Amino acid sequence: MANPVLTPQRIGAAAEEFEPGWALADQTGGVTQTDASGAIHTPGPAVRTMTAGSTFAKTFILWAIVVAAAGVAWSQTKVPAFGTVRFPGWIWIALLAGLGLAMATIFRPKLAPVTAPLYAVAEGVFLGAISKIYDSQWSGIALEAVLATAAVFLICLFLFSSGIVKVTKKFTFVVIAATAGIFVMYLAGFLLNLVGADITFWNSPSPLGIGVSVVICVVAALNLFLDFEMIRQLSFANAPKQMEWYGAFGLTVTMVWLYLEILRLLSKLRS
Repeated sequence: MANPVLTPQRIGAAAEEFEPGWALADQTGGVTQTDASGAIHTPGPAVRTMTAGSTFAKTFILWAIVVAAAGVAWSQTKVPAFGTVRFPGWIWIALLAGLGLAMATIFRPKLAPVTAPLYAVAEGVFLGAISKIYDSQWSGIALEAVLATAAVFLICLFLFSSGIVKVTKKFTFVVIAATAGIFVMYLAGFLLNLVGADITFWNSPSPLGIGVSVVICVVAALNLFLDFEMIRQLSFANAPKQMEWYGAFGLTVTMVWLYLEILRLLSKLRS
């Protein structure tokens, strides 16, 4: 799915909630600060504002929470040595809790300092359990997925910070369109499965299924560039300090999606 957190629309609404009068200049480019009359707004010297460094520091805190919760869930997930693997019921509870906390954070950004860590716990529990199940079938696959996800993040961060990859309007449009297409594909597959039609060819370990997974992983990685760019814009525009937790939450959403897609891709390659 697309990351609904660090889109220009949600960023503008979040900044407005934290500090009335803030808004994005448009949906593709720079960030401006305006008051109610439309005049340029410049925070006073005593106002604490968002910085990219602090946002990434909070992001790493959330990732540490995800890893810790995943470790606990991993140890509590029992996988039979033989027979069909069944997902424990509490996996779905964690997944639904994570979804609920994500929605609460998206629509009430002021809650991010509280809901973002709770989201990290819920997603960590889900990822830990699902990773243990995958690892029981393909030994070592979870560690491979973690290392691959971290490598993709670092590579994307280097390419962005060095200016090799620039987030233009065209780049943004292509990534958003591709991500929306993936979401529609998943939604169509889910709805058709409800009526007994199985068109989820992308789940099979065939060349086509592997190719689709590669494309999805690439699109998920490209979403990181959009996240980096939005955080950069907000930092340059001196966005409210509380936006750091919201930005960290947005990056975590993308990383969770990327990890799951890499895990699926590796399982197909192992098959």
